[in-house]
Amino acid sequence: MSLMKSILLVLALLASPLSLLAAGQLEQAGAGPAAMAEHGIPQKAEGLAHDEFFITNSMLVTWIVALALILFARMATRRMQEVPTGAQNFWEWLVESLYDFLEGIIGQDLVKQTFWFFATIFIFILFTNWFGLIPGVGTIGWGVQGEHGFTVTRPLLRGGNADLNMTAAMAMLFFFFWIIWALQANGVKGFFLHLFGPKGESSGALKLLLVVIFFLVGFLEVFSILFRPVSLSFRLFGNIFAGENMLEAMSNLVPGLGWLLPVPFYFMELLVGLVQALVFMLLTAVFTMLICMHEEGQEKAHH
Repeated sequence: MSLMKSILLVLALLASPLSLLAAGQLEQAGAGPAAMAEHGIPQKAEGLAHDEFFITNSMLVTWIVALALILFARMATRRMQEVPTGAQNFWEWLVESLYDFLEGIIGQDLVKQTFWFFATIFIFILFTNWFGLIPGVGTIGWGVQGEHGFTVTRPLLRGGNADLNMTAAMAMLFFFFWIIWALQANGVKGFFLHLFGPKGESSGALKLLLVVIFFLVGFLEVFSILFRPVSLSFRLFGNIFAGENMLEAMSNLVPGLGWLLPVPFYFMELLVGLVQALVFMLLTAVFTMLICMHEEGQEKAHH
């Protein structure tokens, strides 16, 4: 398990350089505002068949991924065996590895309460990222016949996490459960004391000064908490959207080699998809741990 943690830590450290490399490749490929208008994917997900249709191409991808994961989980656990094989073996390995990994970070008690959410969000984000790399996603759909062949103007499928609405929805869902877990762990009074109450032991004038300081610091903490859904949603959306635009730019860089140039970057995007799913899960888990973790003295008082 320590080896797995070391590997995941290295992958997380690689996230920033890979994102910078993706941005650099876009710039080198001439993907400026004019080029993006010609070749890049639009920032807004498009409705199927027409703009007014409420089902977008990114929503369709998320439904396909969710349905595939549900069916695979049902198939893997339909006939449970004492000695797992095949799909059951893979599913149990994935779930147990995630559980042990999170338990080492947020603790045994908290992981029992929150594992269902963190595991679901990691698996869903990971396979949604990877699904967006399947050939045909973004290249099959409605379009027009031009001088250089058929051009897709309205793709049937679009990467689910390349839509800001999807990443924002997951971030807001986490924020909702974060409030519930925080209130369950601290109570209403303890929740506000955690934000605005003084930390440490002191007396006299120093205690009064610390009360004022930590009360003011509490307001900064509130702004930080309110900004977390924004940072979570834009971080995931920005990396996936930039990766898809990079692949689009590479495929249009040299006529006739559009099938070859993006291949090395596909492997990089596989790694980026894993890293971004891991980063989203780790950040949400750490945010939860920080609000639910008690100091030794506070924990004794609570019990």
